[in-house]
Amino acid sequence: MKSKARPTAGRLLYAQSGGVTAVINATAAGVIQNARAHGIKVYAARNGILGALREELIDTGKETAAAIEALRYTPGGAFGSCRYKLKSLDANRAEYERLIDVLRAHEIRWFLYNGGNDSADTALKISQLGKAMGYDIRCIGVPKTVDNDLAVTDCCPGFGSVAKYTAVSTLEASLDVASMADTSTKVFILEVMGRHAGWIAAAAGLAGEGADAAPHIILFPERVFDEAAFIAKVKATVERVGWCTVVASEGIRNAEGQFLAEAGTRDAFGHSQLGGVAPVLAALVKDKLGYKYHWALPDYLQRSARHLASKTDAEQAYAVGKAAVDYALAGMNAVMPVIVRTADAPYRWKIEAAALDKIANREKKMPPGFLTRDGFGITAAARKYLAPLIQGEAALPYGRNGLPKYVQLKNVAVAKKLPDFAH
Repeated sequence: MKSKARPTAGRLLYAQSGGVTAVINATAAGVIQNARAHGIKVYAARNGILGALREELIDTGKETAAAIEALRYTPGGAFGSCRYKLKSLDANRAEYERLIDVLRAHEIRWFLYNGGNDSADTALKISQLGKAMGYDIRCIGVPKTVDNDLAVTDCCPGFGSVAKYTAVSTLEASLDVASMADTSTKVFILEVMGRHAGWIAAAAGLAGEGADAAPHIILFPERVFDEAAFIAKVKATVERVGWCTVVASEGIRNAEGQFLAEAGTRDAFGHSQLGGVAPVLAALVKDKLGYKYHWALPDYLQRSARHLASKTDAEQAYAVGKAAVDYALAGMNAVMPVIVRTADAPYRWKIEAAALDKIANREKKMPPGFLTRDGFGITAAARKYLAPLIQGEAALPYGRNGLPKYVQLKNVAVAKKLPDFAH
């Protein structure tokens, strides 16, 4: 992972990829502040890897120290993100040659790509690119994903905050439902993100403990959806408690392996576009049981709720950005700073380097021991893992208008040196 020789001069290029989070900009702050401390100039790619291909680069040196510090509590992606997966070198050599041309033209010697599984794959490919094409570039993958499905790392920056939002929302909405259940809503369904891994849905389980505490039912992608068992559980819960809260991962499938929410389209990575599982479940409840229901789809709200971010998550997001710069300047290549849990009570963690080829194109799902026997809840082991990740409140400044004071960067463009690229 470490090279004998490393660049002694040049610029660092940072880019954000995939779905953004409440704390991805904290990672950007960690990158930029640490690079500045080492006298390294940082460029950012506008809209992820597409910005590098288009030579649409941003000079972060034009931003004040206060603006960069403000990134630590500003949600969204400050430089823009994208869903774009590079093909293999053999399949699209022109893209790789273009990347090298852009890197060389701007004397970029370090590339940090902040994203999830597909982004780790892109980072790995680019790390191999320089060697194959004769350009000395060091590439570091930087972890980010609300899905918490990256291999090796104990947890993923972005997850702790969406987990906190989900648990709090489940708790609050359930108090509302309980208030109205006698004459109104009997079943509330909250749909959360999670295509193949049920980490976010599992976090809802932190809202309550015990058979009568919400959420009463959690539906995970790791378990096949059993319609009869689901309806029976809803019915039994309403009869016993008076109402029922259900939290469903968007990626639940039936026995035939089909997504309940399949929309029939695909995104840029080739993933199925899901159209909403909550209304499908709500229709089942109505048709089979006749209960009045409400359902909610927080969608972007769950991953952008910086006002409810986890302090642990915000600190980890900043730490991986800072560590990524340290690894790059130490001459490391094709690695990712990952979070290692060293203790549960009290919770302790540290950052270590892991090889990208152990992370790229791998997916960490919920361990079987984290799910209850009936598949509708989380175990004590899951609580032990999840609880520390939502701890603490990450304070942010508010203005006189009662709204958070989020920063808007100037994002001054770097002058282009190459002809436009058609891809």
